[in-house]
Amino acid sequence: MWRPDRSVHGPDRPTVRDIEALNRVFADAFTDRYSRDGLVGVRVPHLNTQVWRYALEDAGPGAMIWRDADGQVVAFNMVHQSGVEGWMGPLAVRPDRQGEGLGSTMVRLGVDWLKAEGARTIGLETMPRTVENIGFYSRIGLVPGPLTVTLVHDVPRRVGRAPELLSAAGAQLGQRLEECRRLTDQLAPGVNFNREITLTRELGIGDTTLVREGGELIAFALWHSTPLAAGRAKDEVRVLKLVAVSVAAFDRLLEALHGTAAAERVGRLAIRCQTEYADAYLRLIAEGYRVHWTDLRMILRGFPAPPRQGVVLSNWEI
Repeated sequence: MWRPDRSVHGPDRPTVRDIEALNRVFADAFTDRYSRDGLVGVRVPHLNTQVWRYALEDAGPGAMIWRDADGQVVAFNMVHQSGVEGWMGPLAVRPDRQGEGLGSTMVRLGVDWLKAEGARTIGLETMPRTVENIGFYSRIGLVPGPLTVTLVHDVPRRVGRAPELLSAAGAQLGQRLEECRRLTDQLAPGVNFNREITLTRELGIGDTTLVREGGELIAFALWHSTPLAAGRAKDEVRVLKLVAVSVAAFDRLLEALHGTAAAERVGRLAIRCQTEYADAYLRLIAEGYRVHWTDLRMILRGFPAPPRQGVVLSNWEI
């Protein structure tokens, strides 16, 4: 009796030519996930091509793709590293190929790759209401940790002092990048966001806002303003990485980010805050930020996030 070929080949490193196929798997897998969680009728849109380019280039050799016997994309895992901090996302398996063990293989290979690259923190994020996912990742050795709460604030249409942006550094670009690296390493030893900062600048999808005191860098935030979903208008500034020496510096950075968002002519500023930073989280609430979404951060046992000084928010999503 003839049986279809269920073999899977990979992982291979995807290229921009695979973005359309990646988008189909992404949209189908997450739409199916929402449906099984009771959100019937929700259709996850395709991601902006530029956002996929950022994901692929940021992951670099950690971008992994699997194909079926016909050469069609069946699964993917984007594995990222920021110095000693490593995380996975997005990752998905085509709905018709779920339940075959491919998901476990993908995550284990991602973990092994990050270990080999010297990552000391390894994890990912999932939806906290999706108990199946939490159990699945836990069986691989990932332990539930803090929530990552997405908070949003409407952008006031006011004109204030223009914040300092990395894009205006000109010949001092290298010096500014080194300042960002040093500040991050001071607060979170070994963590380095410079690849993400540089890639964002090269793709033209966002920028980095800098805050100084007495000429010294005390805070910065890497953000994107390009639309997340394909075909959508630009409507928000999304903060991906945020570093501040203190809550007071965090306050000043928030003010600068509001000016940044106003200059970008968007209606909303979004910040993803890990709840372990209680003071920063409550400061956002006090400033009128609204809780928009929650994700559960899961950390591989033996590879925890070490204690950090100041405020260091790191978005584990694209």
